Amino acid sequence: MAALRFELEPGCPDSGARAGKMITDHGEIQTPIFMPVGTAGSVKTVPQQVLKEEVEARIILGNTYHLYLRPGLEVLEAAGGLHRFMGWDRPILTDSGGYQVFSLSGTRKIQEEGVVFQSHIDGSRHLFSPEKVMDIQRIIGGDIIMAFDECPPYPSEYAYAEKSMHLTHRWLDRCFSHFNSTDDKYGYTQNLFPIVQGSVYSDLRKASCAYVSGKDAVGNAIGGLSVGEPEQQLYDICEACCTDLPVQKPRYLMGVGTPWNILECIDRGVDMFDCVMPTRNGRNAMLFTSKGVINIDNKKWEKDFSPIDEGTDSAWSHYYSKAYLRHLVKSKEVLGLTIASVHNLAFYLQLVREARVHIIRGDFRGWKREQVEILQTRL
Repeated sequence: MAALRFELEPGCPDSGARAGKMITDHGEIQTPIFMPVGTAGSVKTVPQQVLKEEVEARIILGNTYHLYLRPGLEVLEAAGGLHRFMGWDRPILTDSGGYQVFSLSGTRKIQEEGVVFQSHIDGSRHLFSPEKVMDIQRIIGGDIIMAFDECPPYPSEYAYAEKSMHLTHRWLDRCFSHFNSTDDKYGYTQNLFPIVQGSVYSDLRKASCAYVSGKDAVGNAIGGLSVGEPEQQLYDICEACCTDLPVQKPRYLMGVGTPWNILECIDRGVDMFDCVMPTRNGRNAMLFTSKGVINIDNKKWEKDFSPIDEGTDSAWSHYYSKAYLRHLVKSKEVLGLTIASVHNLAFYLQLVREARVHIIRGDFRGWKREQVEILQTRL
């Protein structure tokens, strides 16, 4: 067992973009990387074998809030952790559940001890404290586990954002104290990442980066973005945080985003991403392709028998036609949701692999500019 290691390739001369390699006890991850979101121990509609062989996912994300409520810690511990429970032998990152809890604005109460909330399943009341969230994530069994934080809404007044940031920092101290006093489970190393907060205020972000960096964790995360702020503000905050966070540690931007968001944030120094967008939007008929964005529900695709996207490596994107996928979507066939989700995930993973190639080659920024223009096109 060994703590997560991160190795960087030589830098890209005209960009903040980095190509690296993370080594965990469940395998190696080349960065930049996109992590499919497996909220309840499942990436919706996509079997694990397809995630590995077709999507080529190297790491996935599990959600602490949802897994805690169902199937529950007793089942997960009896199974030997989430890896064994779901049949996944590659790395898993677990979020802290903070974002889900705070999105339950009508049924939760934030206090110094933690957050009291009501289950969306049965209305039962629960407390998430920093200590309890560390214990829960130990039992779930993530290779990377996240600190418990408050994600302030957008927009937030400066005073609220500052108060929220300091609460996140106090909770972070408690997370590290409890994490360091407990043992890894299931025979492999679990790694704790702290989270930078501060809303859209540059001085708060700078202060939070300094506080987080002081923990000397094996990796760091940037939270509280892609919650409604303008895209340029997202990029500016992302760039400032990457400037202030340690160079030799992986940087994880939480919950971002579109393909063009990802390329822009890679350019600014981010290594890791997750987002529900490829699967959620896929289930709602939006496809991200090498030529732009498609709404497969539109009548214009009714007799288009060309492949979904010949520019995506996935065999599924070549095998099925736009017309067939549209038929499945219109007919509300579950297979349509699976095909759309697999295509979008395969596209995202291919995009970050290609970004890595161009970073190493040294021509990332020019390639990125061309790609962003194409990717934003509505077909």
